[in-house]
Amino acid sequence: MTIVTVKGATILMRSGGYFDFERPEASPFTIDDIAQGLSNICRFAGQCDPFYSVAEHSFWCSFLVPAEHAWAALMHDAAEAFIGDMVKPLKEIMPAYRVIEKRVESAIFARFNVPDPLPRAVREADITMLATEQLHLMRNRDDWDWTRGYEPADIRLECWKPDHAKAAFLRRFDELSGPTS
Repeated sequence: MTIVTVKGATILMRSGGYFDFERPEASPFTIDDIAQGLSNICRFAGQCDPFYSVAEHSFWCSFLVPAEHAWAALMHDAAEAFIGDMVKPLKEIMPAYRVIEKRVESAIFARFNVPDPLPRAVREADITMLATEQLHLMRNRDDWDWTRGYEPADIRLECWKPDHAKAAFLRRFDELSGPTS
């Protein structure tokens, strides 16, 4: 067995490869690595009850946009598989984080042919999902800056366990990309 010495800003992925934050475009990440990460990350810094994953959020987003944007909507939060889901208020005051997020996002978007920047319809669906989650998961409709003027979608959030969320995300990935991706 060969032991690899790992240095620098890297994390080990489920696939066995390392994700390099300094060279994300050279990292050997797969869609399974992305689905694994997103399915195990809880939205709202885990402050919702029950557990609700970024993978499920992305899955539902892909149904709230016109068909031509479903792929981008499914993949819009893919970077979070490696950088986590930082809550928006904290992200807003951490410009250095946003630089890293953009670099990781760009590497993923390039690899999976996701439009960059994301279409407006995807950003709108993301906010609609936030309003939906705010109501159904947080049981709250306070006047949040980010959801002001948006109505919740008519979706029943299922709060899937991670293995179910991963499988649903990958099924949707296959539906949208075709069997050869």
